[in-house]
Amino acid sequence: MPEDATRVLVVEDEFLICDMIETVLCEHGFEVWSVGTAREALTYLSDGAPCDVLFTDVNLPGDLDGEALAHKVRAMRPDLPVVYATGSVTRLADLDAVAGAVLVPKPYSPERVCDLLRDLVAPLH
Repeated sequence: MPEDATRVLVVEDEFLICDMIETVLCEHGFEVWSVGTAREALTYLSDGAPCDVLFTDVNLPGDLDGEALAHKVRAMRPDLPVVYATGSVTRLADLDAVAGAVLVPKPYSPERVCDLLRDLVAPLH
């Protein structure tokens, strides 16, 4: 893994989707850490883990969804880019997204997600 690889935290509870996006991101040179719940993501980030971008599903199990996760993460790391993914059109319409977040409807092209993530973090590197 290159030392300057973009570090992506993927939060996705559907194993097959998570595995697919993690595999493609790694193949494109990203360093990926994936978890299945917002609580796991918060624990990971609270421990000071390096992260350049949060890629989260909106619909997550448990007491925190991707929307709430992004707000909590931005309180901890105000400049962290956030990408939301969802297959629910109604959730997109009602989403209270954090400032500057990008919305990706499912199904999405993993290659387009790679391009999007590169564009988001380019100003930070």
